[in-house]
Amino acid sequence: MNTIEQNVHSIEDQLGKSLREAQRDRVGLRVVVVTKYVSIEQAKEVVSLGYKDLGENRPEGLIAKQEALQDDSIVWHYIGSLQTRKVKKVINRIDYLHSLDRMSLAEEIEKRAEKPVSCFVQVNVAGEDSKSGFSPDEVMDFIRSLAQFEKITVIGLMTMAPKNADTQTIRKTFSELKQLRDEVQLLGLSYAPCTELSMGMSQDYPIAIEEGSNFVRIGSAFFKNTTVDED
Repeated sequence: MNTIEQNVHSIEDQLGKSLREAQRDRVGLRVVVVTKYVSIEQAKEVVSLGYKDLGENRPEGLIAKQEALQDDSIVWHYIGSLQTRKVKKVINRIDYLHSLDRMSLAEEIEKRAEKPVSCFVQVNVAGEDSKSGFSPDEVMDFIRSLAQFEKITVIGLMTMAPKNADTQTIRKTFSELKQLRDEVQLLGLSYAPCTELSMGMSQDYPIAIEEGSNFVRIGSAFFKNTTVDED
């Protein structure tokens, strides 16, 4: 059985290799530890090892972790699909939303948020039926339509590569998202600076880093040999 600390060493070694390959430094990369299926004790351990970005995908899990950890230094990421009816439970508890995927969600955030929320627009680059998110062709119009939304700041785009895809397919998915991000940046919209990329999970974060991701969402790699579902 590995310990979480041993897994951390393996992850950091791989991060270092990928960053060197991309000629980047660690400062520009945020590792979001996906704690959605792990215990409060395990979440506390990764925080004690220096990770301050935690990702949850259910309101109940988010609230339970926050109440147990009671640590103002933790940055909270909501990484799953957010039901419109649950926005009021979540939106004022998080620092980042990685899954802005429809207009009805944007409208509810605008209604419920007490201050601007840093959002990633979710893009279904690969066009998978099993995943939500905008098609690449829809992204520009959606972001333009947010001009009057004072509580939403589009800081970047998010995608997931197809599961079990080959390296070439994964790399192409991430590369296309980066190109789309660059196109949004060129719009020069104050409410959508779109400087960030949220892409890469336990199985493909090295490729994501090489393709420019600066937010990677890593879960199972931290908690190997425990009962953890994939990110």
